[in-house]
Amino acid sequence: MLYKKAQDRQLEESLFRNPTSEYRGTPFWAWNGKLEKGTLLEQIEIFKEMGFGGFHIHSRTGLETPYLSDEFMDFVKLCDQKAIGEGMLCWLYDEDRYPSGAAGGMVTRDMRYRARHLLLSQKQYPVFEKDRETFDRLIQQGKKPKGYFLASYCIVLRDGCLAEYYRVDRKVEKDEAPMPREGHLWHAYVCLAEEDPWYNGQTYADVLNPSAVRRFIEVTHQRYWKAVGSEFGKSVPAIFTDEPQVSCKSCMRFAESSGDVTISFTDDLPETYQKAYGENLLDVLPELFWELPEGRVSPSRYCYHNHLAERFASSYADTLGKWCEDHGIALTGHLMSERTLYSQTLAVGEAMRSYRSFQLPGIDILCDAKEFSTAKQAVSVAHQYGREGVLSELYGVTHWDYDFKGYKLQGDWQAALGVTIRVPHLAYLSMAGESKRDWPASIHYQSPWYPEYSYVENHFARLNTALTRGKSSIQIGVIHPIESFWLSFGPSDQTGAVRTQYDEDFENLISWMLYGLLDFDFISEALLPGLCPEAGFPLAVGEMRYRTIVVPDCRTIRKTTFLRLEKFREAGGRVIFMGGVPSYMDALPSGEPALLAKKCETIPFNRVSLLQALEPERVLDIRFPNGRRSDNLIYQLREDGEGKWLFLCHVNRRRNRLDQPENYRIRVKGKYNPILYDTLTGEIHPCPAETVNQDTMILRDMYAEDSLLLYLEKGIPSAAPGKAASFFLQRIGKLQDPVPFTLSEPNVLLLDRAEYSFDQGEFHPAEEILRVDNQFRKTLGYPSRMDHMMQPWAEKDPEPEDHLLALRYSIVSNEKVSGVKLAMERPESAIICLNGNLVESAADGFFTDKAIRTLSLPDLEKGENRLLLKIPFGRRTNVEWCYLLGHFGVRVAGAYTWIEKAPEQLAFGDWVPQGLPFYTGNVTYQCPVTVKKEIRDAVLEIPHFSAPVLVVHLDGIRKGVLAFAPHRLCLGRLTTGRHRIDITAYGNRFNAFGTLHNANDEYLWYGPDSYRTKGSQWTDSYLFHGMGIRTAPVLYERKKNPEE
Repeated sequence: MLYKKAQDRQLEESLFRNPTSEYRGTPFWAWNGKLEKGTLLEQIEIFKEMGFGGFHIHSRTGLETPYLSDEFMDFVKLCDQKAIGEGMLCWLYDEDRYPSGAAGGMVTRDMRYRARHLLLSQKQYPVFEKDRETFDRLIQQGKKPKGYFLASYCIVLRDGCLAEYYRVDRKVEKDEAPMPREGHLWHAYVCLAEEDPWYNGQTYADVLNPSAVRRFIEVTHQRYWKAVGSEFGKSVPAIFTDEPQVSCKSCMRFAESSGDVTISFTDDLPETYQKAYGENLLDVLPELFWELPEGRVSPSRYCYHNHLAERFASSYADTLGKWCEDHGIALTGHLMSERTLYSQTLAVGEAMRSYRSFQLPGIDILCDAKEFSTAKQAVSVAHQYGREGVLSELYGVTHWDYDFKGYKLQGDWQAALGVTIRVPHLAYLSMAGESKRDWPASIHYQSPWYPEYSYVENHFARLNTALTRGKSSIQIGVIHPIESFWLSFGPSDQTGAVRTQYDEDFENLISWMLYGLLDFDFISEALLPGLCPEAGFPLAVGEMRYRTIVVPDCRTIRKTTFLRLEKFREAGGRVIFMGGVPSYMDALPSGEPALLAKKCETIPFNRVSLLQALEPERVLDIRFPNGRRSDNLIYQLREDGEGKWLFLCHVNRRRNRLDQPENYRIRVKGKYNPILYDTLTGEIHPCPAETVNQDTMILRDMYAEDSLLLYLEKGIPSAAPGKAASFFLQRIGKLQDPVPFTLSEPNVLLLDRAEYSFDQGEFHPAEEILRVDNQFRKTLGYPSRMDHMMQPWAEKDPEPEDHLLALRYSIVSNEKVSGVKLAMERPESAIICLNGNLVESAADGFFTDKAIRTLSLPDLEKGENRLLLKIPFGRRTNVEWCYLLGHFGVRVAGAYTWIEKAPEQLAFGDWVPQGLPFYTGNVTYQCPVTVKKEIRDAVLEIPHFSAPVLVVHLDGIRKGVLAFAPHRLCLGRLTTGRHRIDITAYGNRFNAFGTLHNANDEYLWYGPDSYRTKGSQWTDSYLFHGMGIRTAPVLYERKKNPEE
C-alpha cells in the first residue's frame, strides 16, 4: 500500500504541513549517458532539495552503461539504497526508452516475439513466404523471413460499398494469382515489423502474444526482482510500463483506392477469434475494411475490434499485472494514445479495459494538452477497482520556457480529476549530445529555477495528503461510447466525418459535465459484467455506486449492459439516453434499446439539456455575482469519515487583468463548517461561510492560478462571512529604472553558425551546426541523429572517429574583451584555435550541464575574431552548439550577432535587446527605494514579468516568492530612509538551448526534429522569447478601510 497514512482516522496537521515522500512527485530521471556513482548520488540529493519524494529510473537516448547489465543493476541498487537513506522512493521503469515490451530489443532478437501486422494489398509480394508453416520453419532455422501469405479475396464494390466478396480458396504462388471476373483481387499477408535503430536494430514486440510478454518479464522484471526485490512494496513501490500498443492499425483513406492498408494482427488471432465468436475471421476479413451496402453494420468488424482489445489487455496488462501482484509491487504507467476514440482504437482498441490490471493506473499529458478524457478513463477504472491512486506523466514537451504557473495549473486540473502520483517529464542525467533535445525541458539542476521548485512540489504534496483519503463522491455514470465508434472504422471518405463527430461529441460531453460541475465516471461495457454481477439501485460498479446513468448517443450497446440498465431502472435508477438511442445490440439490429428508452429519459445531445437533466444530482454550484455559472473551474469531492474534502481549481490560463480576482459564490449541498487548508503555505484556518436554505454558501475571491482545498466538517460554519473589502491598497509609486543588476552566470553569445569543411576540404559558407551535422552524415552514409538513434550501449563495435569536421566561427566584437570562456562538449577531443593561436583544451568548469565544459580563451580583439574547431567525426559523434561566456553585452540583428560593452544597468522590460539575448540564467534587479514617510504595511506588485518565478529580498532579507497572480508580496514595515529591493527573475534555458530557428508558431512537439525544421518552418534569424520584469514594479501601502 502506497498511502498507508490515509488509513489514519484523520489527516494530521503535521503531515499536511510537511508531507512525506509518497505524496511527492517522482520525476522521470533520464539515464542518458555513462552512469557514475558520484553523479547519481549527487542528483538524488538535488531531487530532494527540489521537493521530490523519489525518482523513476528511466533509460533514455544516450545511455552508455549496458542496459540491464550487472553494472546497470548495481547502480539501481545504489540509488535504491540512497533513496532509503534520504527517506525517498525508488520507482522502476521497464524499458530502454519506449514503448515497453521489447527490452531494448533483447526480447525481439528472437523472431518469434517480433510484432506482426496484417497487410491487405492488390499487389503480389514475392518476398513473403507461401504459408505460416514455411515462415515458422525458417525462423526455427535462424533465418529472417519477411512474413507469409494468408489469403486472397475477390472484392466487388458498388458505390464504394462491399457488394460482394469471397475468399479465393487455392493458395497463391509467388508468381501467379487467379483473376476474378468482376471486381479486384486483394491479398492478405502477415508481415513482421521491420528492424529499426530505435529498438537497437531489432523491432517492437508482439504484445498480442502472451509468450512474448512473458519473455519481456523474464528479461526485465525478473532482473529487477533479483536486484531489489526485497524492497518491492517498500522503497520500490511500482514499476512503470510506457506506451504499450498494438501495431499498424489503420483504415482505408478512400473506398475505391488500390493502396495498401494494414491492421493489427498476430499469428493465432484467427483461432482465438473463431473460439470467441464461432466464425472464421479470414472468411469475413473484407468487412473490416469496407462498408456494407445500405448503411448496414458489420458485426464482424465490431467483433474484430472487441477481440483485439481483449487480446491486448489479457496478453499485456493482465500478464504484467499478475506478475506484479504476485511479487508485491504495483504495475503503473500508461498506454499509447488514450485521448480520443479514434486514437485509442488505433493504439490499444479500448483504453479502460487494460487499466483493470494496473494496481496504479496511469496516463500521460504532453504539450500541456487538456486531456480530460485520458484522465477520466483511468480514474474511473481506479475508482471502480478500488485502486489507491492514479499516476500521470505530466509536463512533457512543454519546452524550456514553461513557468511555475504552467506547472501549477496543469497539475491542479489533473489532481481535481483524481491524479495523485505526479511524474514530471523529464529530469536529464546529462544534456550531452542529442539528449538536450529529448523533449525538453529538464526539470532538474540544468534549469536555473530548480532551487525554488519545492514551492510547486510542496503545494501538490500537501494536496495529495487530503485527496488520497476516503473515497470519491460521484453519483453519475456514463457509458463509454468506444464500442459504437468501432462500427464506423471504415474508409475515411465514407466514415471519417462520422468518426470526427463521435470524437467531438465525446470531448464536448466531458467538458460540459466537468465545467458544469457535475462529476462522473465512465463505465466500460467490457468491464461492467465483472464489476456489476447483479444490478440494482444504486448501480454498484465495483467500489462505486451510481444513481444516474447516461447513455451518450451510442449506436450499439451490449446485451450485458442493456440487462443491467433495465434492472437498474426497475429498481429506481435514472437512465438518460442522450442523442440517438442504440438501434443495435452487440452490433446486431435490435429494437430492445428503444423500448427501454421509452421507459427512461431521452434528451437532445446538447449542453443545456444535459445539465438540466442532471440537476437533481448536483452537489456543488459556483456562480459569478451576475448569476452566470463559472466556466473555468473543476472540482473533486471526497468522502472522508463524517466529513468531505472539496478541491476546486482553474484549468485554463488567463493572460490579462491578473490583478483582478474572480468573485465566486460557492454553494455546497448540505450544512458544513468549511476548514481552509492552504496548500501553498501549509496553514489551516476556518473558512468564512454561512448556511443558506440547508446548503453551505462561501463567497470567495480567486485569482488566475488559485485553487482551493476545503475540509467540510458537518455542522454550522464557525466563521461568518466578513465584509468583502476589509483592506485596500494605496498606491505609493513605481520603482524607478534603470537599475543596477547582477547575473548568476556569465553572459552568453551562442555559437551555432559556422563555415565548415569536411575532411580538410574547402570551407563552405556559414550554416547552422545541426544542419552541418546532417550534411556530413549524409555524405558519409551515416544515419542522422534526431529521433531514431541506436543506443550507445547497444553498439558493440562503434566506428572510429576517423573523419574530420572543421568549424570556423566569426566573432565580431566592438571592444577588446578579457576573461572569455568557451563552453562546448568534449573539448579534449578537439583542436581549438582563436585568431590562429592554439588554445589549451583543459576544462575548468561547466555551463548549464556538466557535459558542457568550459575552458579559458585568449582575449577577444576589437573587430573580427576567428575561432576554429577541428573535431574528429564518426557515426556516434555529437556536434553541438557552442557558447562564448564572459562579461560583455551582445546585440542581434536577424541572424547576425556581435559583442559590445557589458550593460551596467537594466530598464524594466525585455532584457533580450538590452545586451542579454542569449542569457538564460537569473537576473537580480537591485532597486533602490527612498521612503520619505514610514510605510507600515508595504506591498510590492510586479504586474508583468516573463520568468518562471521571482524571489524578492528587502535589505538582504528574503521576503518570499512571486509566481502566481495577483503578483503581490507583503514586505512589512518600511521605515523612512533608503532601502534596496532585490528582485531575482529566474531564467529558463530557451534563449540558449531552445528552438531558436523554428519559424512555425503552431509547432507543439518540441523534440529532436523541432530543431531541424525545413522550408518555411526554418529561419536563420533568431526567434527569442522575451525575458525579465516587463513593467515597473509598484509599491503600495495596505490600509484598513476607514468605514471599519
